[in-house]
Amino acid sequence: MRNGELKKDWSIVLARFVSIVFTPFYLPMVGLLALFVFSYLSLFAWQYKLSILVVVYVFTIFLPTYLIHLYRRYQGWSPIELGMKERRAVPYVISILCYFGCYYFLNSVHVPHVIGGIVVVALVIQVVCAIINVWWKISTHTAAIGGVAGGLVAFSFKFAFNPVWWLCFVLLLAGMVGTARMILRQHSLREVVVGFLIGWICAFYMILKF
Repeated sequence: MRNGELKKDWSIVLARFVSIVFTPFYLPMVGLLALFVFSYLSLFAWQYKLSILVVVYVFTIFLPTYLIHLYRRYQGWSPIELGMKERRAVPYVISILCYFGCYYFLNSVHVPHVIGGIVVVALVIQVVCAIINVWWKISTHTAAIGGVAGGLVAFSFKFAFNPVWWLCFVLLLAGMVGTARMILRQHSLREVVVGFLIGWICAFYMILKF
């Protein structure tokens, strides 16, 4: 009995770790890193690329994470309690406003169109998830990793590279993230799968369009 409880505890700890590491907010950063490696943007000076990454990190990871944390503390909720469908509206609004602010700032300093497009992709995924959340709770964690997978395939078409090994790696991570969300009882299998598909479709379509 003790061994069973110990294994269960470790699985929960690992699931929480995976959920924290693969936060839904990392999508723009991953997309930009892919651009800086696989596209003509690799020719840009590293100082320029670093400055863009810092700006995107502040707007799309640091600010929404910090503001949502403050909101949760103000309400007196645990992270699991915040995950309830009816309590996700304000975090969605916070993240959408931060992403829009990022896109507005990048536009104001005239970055290449494709860089702003990455933020738009992440913003669209957030908006679609927020709209669906009015009726049904889906996983934004798997929507984000689905966005990475869809974006990777779209980039492979645009910049003519073979994405197979990278895609296998991303799909492995997607399985880990989805399993972690189910272990923590934050989502069902259907919510995890639908989230992934929404992220994939939105990213693939938007990146090809940009």
